[in-house]
Amino acid sequence: MTFKQKQNAQTCEELIFEFTTKKQPTNPEKIVFTGIGNHDVYNISAPFEDEGELVIAGRVESRDSEHSFVYFFVEKNGEWVPREGSLILELQDPFFTRIAGELVLGGVQIFPHPVNAGQLGWRTVFYKGDSIANLVEFAKGPDGMKDLRLVELKDKRIGVLTRPQGEKGGRGKIGWTTIQSLSDLTLDVIDNAPLLETQFIDEQWGGANEAHLLSNGKIGVLGHIANFDEEGNRHYYPMVFCLEPESGAFSKMELIATRSHFLPGPSKRPDLIDVVFSGGLVRHANGTAILFAGISDADAQKITIVDPFLQYEQ
Repeated sequence: MTFKQKQNAQTCEELIFEFTTKKQPTNPEKIVFTGIGNHDVYNISAPFEDEGELVIAGRVESRDSEHSFVYFFVEKNGEWVPREGSLILELQDPFFTRIAGELVLGGVQIFPHPVNAGQLGWRTVFYKGDSIANLVEFAKGPDGMKDLRLVELKDKRIGVLTRPQGEKGGRGKIGWTTIQSLSDLTLDVIDNAPLLETQFIDEQWGGANEAHLLSNGKIGVLGHIANFDEEGNRHYYPMVFCLEPESGAFSKMELIATRSHFLPGPSKRPDLIDVVFSGGLVRHANGTAILFAGISDADAQKITIVDPFLQYEQ
């Protein structure tokens, strides 16, 4: 596996072509959420344990709105229902990790844009605690930045994956830096994180969705790469790559699924039909993994894939 400070950026089209030569995903399955009326649940986290119970965090939203809440769901009789008495957060696109023994949970907060009347701004907000019930907010990312992720490294430092847009990141590129503790997670640190150079062409964009500490101390990154077609439709593809924490060198990107591998389902809008948003990955000892994903901004599914991080541990 070759790691470089700069990789030759590959387009979505090139990555799709490479992916067709590899073992394809199997067993797509719709994740059924009930108890939330006629709202959609999408852009979910992978299941994680909280107080002895498996929980999924999910974005709950009306089909015609961007105003969403994060609910915590537990499984009952094959369906996922809101956990009784659980916290509800006014956020989008939840994610989690564990740092220094604590649960760290985040999501995207929207707010009226300070300059453009009638438009929304957004930022990533972080919470921590020994359980969901005891989560308290401890940090906010820069205005305009989604896909901000944390991971505890082998030496207990914390890796920070960023996703600036605009002058520094164009439509959206991934940055990387490290900090000593959660108290060091400042706007300056996030804004100054160096980009992983030439990972995306300028016309396309991507971000990190989940970071895994691998057995050799490297970081396996689950993310997405996206583009527009000529009609303005969005196309989002789940991808992975590997990162060396010390040098910031990284491997080539690889796709792990496309929308066609999942079951048919609803879409929030016609331009979002071909959207797979990587939610989380659960690795298994038999060399497979389960990808949990938001589908077309209106649905949640899971699918079985070859564990994409095993190659980086060998």
